[in-house]
Amino acid sequence: MARRPIALVTALVLLLEAPGIVALNAVMARFLEAQSMSLDGMDPDAMATGTRILGYVSGAALVLCALVALLTGLRDRRPGRLGRGLLVGCAVVHGVLGAVAVGLLGWQAFAFLMVVLGLIVLTLVAYGKGTGRPVAEKAPAPA
Repeated sequence: MARRPIALVTALVLLLEAPGIVALNAVMARFLEAQSMSLDGMDPDAMATGTRILGYVSGAALVLCALVALLTGLRDRRPGRLGRGLLVGCAVVHGVLGAVAVGLLGWQAFAFLMVVLGLIVLTLVAYGKGTGRPVAEKAPAPA
């Protein structure tokens, strides 16, 4: 199986998705500022600031996940425990967002999120157990 290109494509897609998430949150923050409505007494400025911060944190997390996938592809070794955890978390978030997006944004957004989810899972499966660093074989113990 050609696992190296899968990891590299996953990294590219995640890297391209990061500025989109930041921009989407910036647009939502702009709408919050323009409306100047509070939600159950919450400050509209605080909600706009929180939305912007969420966008930056989400973008940074996607870039970090893209870096893990890129290093996985370049080294042709499975990621470490922390890297696998990041990719699994990213996959879970894409699955949940896909379920929400189908109702709010339509099937195109759902399809995109599921393609990204599939790429992340395929990267994790392609570099499954036993595909890490070669372990030096131990010499048999003298009897």
